[in-house]
Amino acid sequence: MRKRYLFLLPMFIYAVLFFFIPVIFGMLLPFFSGQANPQELRSGSFSVLNFIESVSSGMGTSLVDAIRNTLIYTFCVSSGCIVLGLLGALLVTQKFPAAGVVRVMLMISWVVPTYIVGLLWGFMWQQDEGIINMILFDYLHWDQISGIFGATWTYLPDGSLVKPNWLTGPNTIWAIIVPAIWRNWPFCMMMFLSGLSAIPHDINEAAELDGIPPRVRFMHITLPILRPIFAVVVLECLVINMYSFNLVAMMFGNGSGFPGKFGDLIMTFLYRTSFQTWNFGAGAALGTVSMLFMLICVSIWYRNFARELKNG
Repeated sequence: MRKRYLFLLPMFIYAVLFFFIPVIFGMLLPFFSGQANPQELRSGSFSVLNFIESVSSGMGTSLVDAIRNTLIYTFCVSSGCIVLGLLGALLVTQKFPAAGVVRVMLMISWVVPTYIVGLLWGFMWQQDEGIINMILFDYLHWDQISGIFGATWTYLPDGSLVKPNWLTGPNTIWAIIVPAIWRNWPFCMMMFLSGLSAIPHDINEAAELDGIPPRVRFMHITLPILRPIFAVVVLECLVINMYSFNLVAMMFGNGSGFPGKFGDLIMTFLYRTSFQTWNFGAGAALGTVSMLFMLICVSIWYRNFARELKNG
């Protein structure tokens, strides 16, 4: 009977070597005076004061900006992906010609690697040669249309428009939110699609025969059945977006750039702190704090979700 557990041995060794040991090392790193490598760890002195000093050395205006941007980014991207994912799932469940082709086409953005998405959108957001500004202002003349809503634009003395630079200033946060939604919403669509396909057709058919309008059926039949899917999707979006790194890093300087105070996220801030300023103690300390924060959020979510499943 015990021999069957030997099949778990490779997975256990892999988890210990490549997960548990690095995580424990990263959590212990800011508690020692030596912060660069294991040799210095052995010669360092363990102290809580070292952890406090490591955290304080990483604190500053840049961290506050990164936390603010991460919260805005997580909320907007999660909301956009959930809404578009639900609408896409409702669309592809309808019967129409080439429905399978449409479903495959909608999944294309999810297949593209994140770092490729960052590179492509970095070029697309360029001020003068970017395709987004070309479409908005050269073809659609958005500067004239947006005047109806009170928007103002800058013009040169010769009357030519100064196109907005989406990769600097306050526009930066939206320049990373839009491609993040474009990249991740098909995942939400597939999750909702799996939930919709599990709803028995008899329920909707009976409600339709009773004359219940589609909107009422959606609010009182479809959404309650999809509540477990919503719970999983919300948690997944929260974790993925809070730890987002590749897209932002590749959009600005091919992985080495600084997105500025309006586009910096917690993960890009930790990366620069650890590997560009060589402050490993501060990076490890702030990474540990962020991990503990996410563990608390996941624990609260799991407790509420388990209670709802038990009561439902």
